[in-house]
Amino acid sequence: MQIYLPIAEVSVNLFVLLGLGAIIGMLSGMFGVGGGFLITPMLFFLGIPPAVAVATGANQIVASSISAVLAHLKRKTVDLRMGLVLLMGGLIGSGFGVYIFNILRDLGQVDLLVRLCYVVFLGVIGALMFVESLRALRNSRRGSPPKRRQHVWVHGLPFKVRFRASGLYISAIPPMMVGFAVGILAAIMGVGGGFIMVPAMIYLLGMPTKVVIGTSLFQIIFVTAFTTLLHATTSMTVDLVLALALIIGGVIGAQLGTVIGMRLKAEQLRILLAMLVLAVCGKIALELLLQPAEIYTLAAGGH
Repeated sequence: MQIYLPIAEVSVNLFVLLGLGAIIGMLSGMFGVGGGFLITPMLFFLGIPPAVAVATGANQIVASSISAVLAHLKRKTVDLRMGLVLLMGGLIGSGFGVYIFNILRDLGQVDLLVRLCYVVFLGVIGALMFVESLRALRNSRRGSPPKRRQHVWVHGLPFKVRFRASGLYISAIPPMMVGFAVGILAAIMGVGGGFIMVPAMIYLLGMPTKVVIGTSLFQIIFVTAFTTLLHATTSMTVDLVLALALIIGGVIGAQLGTVIGMRLKAEQLRILLAMLVLAVCGKIALELLLQPAEIYTLAAGGH
């Protein structure tokens, strides 16, 4: 069943979009990631223009993340105070990111920038997560207690805040900087930023894994909603028909993903996420390196 997307100006199968939304929603519930790192490239592969894919992909993340956060709030696995600190940095970062995105869109460089960002960020983060997850899995099999890693320099920073749900007493500066970086990524790459936020919260801030996923999703909701609003008002690139199809699938998938995520061990979740991140990175890198089927494309000129 083909439907026409008015902003993207292409026709796409409705059931493919619903299925894609459900898969992303499931990942959101399982791993605490918005799923944008996967949905945006998938929309590229379906022929959706990059500017529309980034803006609309961010919109779908909001819905699937809300669905997953509600499930985590019931289980009391969300550190709301940490989420608010991350959010402050995230809102500033997303405003800055949309500004950069619009400049590059006017220059016609958005497509290349988005794809390169995906290859670099996913490659580095995926590799680090994979190595760390293997180490954690090996330690758990030996029966060694998991080391909660926290960098010494974090303790020396000012503006310390007690995060009771996470059992931490650290400076608010590192989480705010993590939020800022994720906000920029949300705007430029159409991602929730969970694939960077989750490992940063575990390895940089030293948060326990059980509260990381819910807290990450809490911040993702507001940053991606703000990013979508900015894209819709500044560049008119949010396709509501596309967003609605993805949202319907995403909300259903998120509930299922949360249930699955609760049944897997933290180390297993991390290694699965690392493998997924590396797989998407490899696919996008191949797209950039291989010669496209159509070397020339026709587009309406601005002159």
